[in-house]
Amino acid sequence: MKLSNIDDGFKKNQPDVIEEAASRNITDVLEEFGITYTDMENTAMEFYVPHPGIETEEKARAVFKKEFDAAIRDSNLQLLIYTALLLEKEGQKGNLPGLSKKSFEQDLSFIIADEILGEAVAGYIGGTKGKFEFVRFDKNKPGILKELGMFMDDIIGGLLGGVSANMYTRAMIDADSEAKK
Repeated sequence: MKLSNIDDGFKKNQPDVIEEAASRNITDVLEEFGITYTDMENTAMEFYVPHPGIETEEKARAVFKKEFDAAIRDSNLQLLIYTALLLEKEGQKGNLPGLSKKSFEQDLSFIIADEILGEAVAGYIGGTKGKFEFVRFDKNKPGILKELGMFMDDIIGGLLGGVSANMYTRAMIDADSEAKK
């Protein structure tokens, strides 16, 4: 039995559409935390490599923006990012269970919850390719990633990895479609 089939009656009374707008957007929350879209785009472009459909960095930036906007609309993704923000804030205060403030600040290698979240975000957005891209971002810490704390560098690395993977895939699909016309 699949988990999604458990108690099918549970979902019968849920609305088909969201009836009110969310009070906050995750990009606004990230900006309040000091992480702008421009910072993230510039960080992603540090790994830019010309591909069919994104032969120039200008084209790559346009496709990245399109894929970023599509990904960031997802409420589940926004909640995962927000979770990392809360963990980061609580870690800075020394309030995380099982982790002292000093250990949080050292980003100890045996604490992998941050990498798990980053990999989950990358996989959620870009599948296996997204996870591969996340590893590149996580190991190299380009751009803003080197300035972020324990949870935020991985969650933003996962976001950029997933979106970048989709950017290259989308560009190749679009280029192939154009070539067939």
